[in-house]
Amino acid sequence: MFPRLTRFQQTGLCLASIIALLAIFAPLLSPYNPTELHLNHVLQPPNSQFWLGTDSLGRDVLSRMLYGAQTSLGVGLVAVGLATGLGILVGTLAAMGPRWLDALLMRTTDVMLCFPTIFLILAVITFLTPSLLNVMIIIGLTGWMGTARLIRAEVLTLKGRNFVHAATLAGTRHSTLIRRHILPNALPPILTSASLGLAAAILTEAGLSYLGLGIQPPTPSWGAMLTEGKAVIEAAWWLITFPGLAIILTVLAFTLTAEH
Repeated sequence: MFPRLTRFQQTGLCLASIIALLAIFAPLLSPYNPTELHLNHVLQPPNSQFWLGTDSLGRDVLSRMLYGAQTSLGVGLVAVGLATGLGILVGTLAAMGPRWLDALLMRTTDVMLCFPTIFLILAVITFLTPSLLNVMIIIGLTGWMGTARLIRAEVLTLKGRNFVHAATLAGTRHSTLIRRHILPNALPPILTSASLGLAAAILTEAGLSYLGLGIQPPTPSWGAMLTEGKAVIEAAWWLITFPGLAIILTVLAFTLTAEH
């Protein structure tokens, strides 16, 4: 039986669902192609033709916002999926393996945690060509440490439960014990960690795109839109306002979903 959702979780889940639906149906909802130029309507404020205005190249901001949601959520989901998978693998091996393996994996995790994530990402991405795939992989490979520590602690707790002892005495193999008895019972903290990780991944992608090290033009990205709007902020307030609100609401949605 699923636990009852709190009011914060319900609000976050509802908001996240709306954002996800907007991203999924972006091709149907977008009034224009996100890369289409309207050179006669450069830096137009929000109006009846362009609901959220146009940018310095005459591109429709609403269309770019909707396709930008696809980019941000896509990066977040792939990065969190990679980070969560690595975290589960490392945490489970550390908890179920011999002491030397536990010590090796946890000390490696501690060393990785010593470096601020954003600096670690910047150090790696400077050696690679900025692209959508590289951003997904880099964020995923630098975000597994917290999940690994969480899963290790949860698995160690579950190892002491009576149902695990009973399954062990019955001759259940380690792989089956982990797959059928331990990981399913560790699912709530995994989902909580993944939800928070998704919010962090979206924020990181936006930051990298803002710095010009993330998603490259002409692919729509909320962070890149902020960078473009910064140069004309006094003349075009909407280029900063709408992408900024989108990032705030998306991060808030997944953070609320993870609340207890």
